[in-house]
Amino acid sequence: MRIAMISYHTCPLATLGGKDTGGMNVYVRELSRQLGRMGIGVDVFTRSQDEHVPHVVHDLGFGNRVFHVRAGPELPMPKKELADYIPEFVEHSLALVEERACAYDLIHSHYWMSGIVGKELKQAWGVPMIHMFHTLGLMKNRIAGEGEYEGDYRIKGEREVLRHADKIIVATQAELAQLQWLYEVRTDNMVVIPPGVNTGRFYPINQRDAREYIALGCGMKMLLFVGRIEPLKGVDILLRALAILHERGVMKKFQICLAIIGGDAGISEQEMSVEMAKLMELRRQLDLEEVVTFLGKRSQDTLPYYYSAADVVVMPSHYESFGMVALEAMACGTPVVASQVGGLAYLIQDGETGYHVRGNDPEELAKRLFDLISDDELHAEMSEKAAAYAKEYSWAMIAGRIEEVYNKLV
Repeated sequence: MRIAMISYHTCPLATLGGKDTGGMNVYVRELSRQLGRMGIGVDVFTRSQDEHVPHVVHDLGFGNRVFHVRAGPELPMPKKELADYIPEFVEHSLALVEERACAYDLIHSHYWMSGIVGKELKQAWGVPMIHMFHTLGLMKNRIAGEGEYEGDYRIKGEREVLRHADKIIVATQAELAQLQWLYEVRTDNMVVIPPGVNTGRFYPINQRDAREYIALGCGMKMLLFVGRIEPLKGVDILLRALAILHERGVMKKFQICLAIIGGDAGISEQEMSVEMAKLMELRRQLDLEEVVTFLGKRSQDTLPYYYSAADVVVMPSHYESFGMVALEAMACGTPVVASQVGGLAYLIQDGETGYHVRGNDPEELAKRLFDLISDDELHAEMSEKAAAYAKEYSWAMIAGRIEEVYNKLV
């Protein structure tokens, strides 16, 4: 069996923490590699964003490839502009496949723009198409602030994908319900399969060793945020929770520090994103400059050290379709404190592997952080349960369930 995996707007090999790189990149890369281990061939089609990167690379292993397909300027572009280049991407993908005499049994697309690509390739090749949205425009708009709303073009695109996909994979029951009620579509062609975690990469590392690797003093209590720097991630709520702990003397007693992985931290204020500049200013206003460090992007290979070095991973998001970071952190034996939204409401076992908190509530977030920081016995218990729970999401198990879906369609 050979799969055409479509990841139009972002390459699965990209460094994490950028504006459009995150959980979906990890998902596509790890699923493709695991399918390769299982003897399933995968070619990932993604838009070329750098003319100096080869258009065909074999970094996925097992004979599987990433095709960097030309469509528009070969440089990063805003998502709103990328939709205009979908027809060119389809044209060049078809030509590439014909030139190399490739043949595919099935198309698996990710995110709505890839789904539009998949619809065209499906018609050209006469093969079935599976789609996974990863995030939903209507859900984002329900909690978006001014200037953050997704345009009608995206909602129309998502509805078009829903009409043409033979099967939809959703991460949680919550996402299935969102599609049913917000998009008013049938759900008999949907299957709930959560993302997986690479347990060969993400596993508990001795905290002292991990801290030595990232050059952090062993006597501190470390909090960690990993993700894109955008309003939906709620980093401002985390900073305000720290300010509450600071006012109550907790920071001084336990020597708390917060590391933030994501975004571009080492650039001038003029070059920063609006959200990064806002967070930098909020850090200054709250007198947290000696406590909070913006680390910028980090490679996937270093993340297990950061997760294992941390005492708590924090996800104060306003919306998460699943929450890959939480799963990776738990696999490393680190409890997670997260908003009770989307996939996080299902993934975190409240009081067992971490805590749920109400969204947009820095007071409750501060309380739960204090609970874990101040109680070593509780922390050790949650750490052990988190690592054991994450093993249920190994990619070998998750990819096996996806293979069953492939086989039924093919």
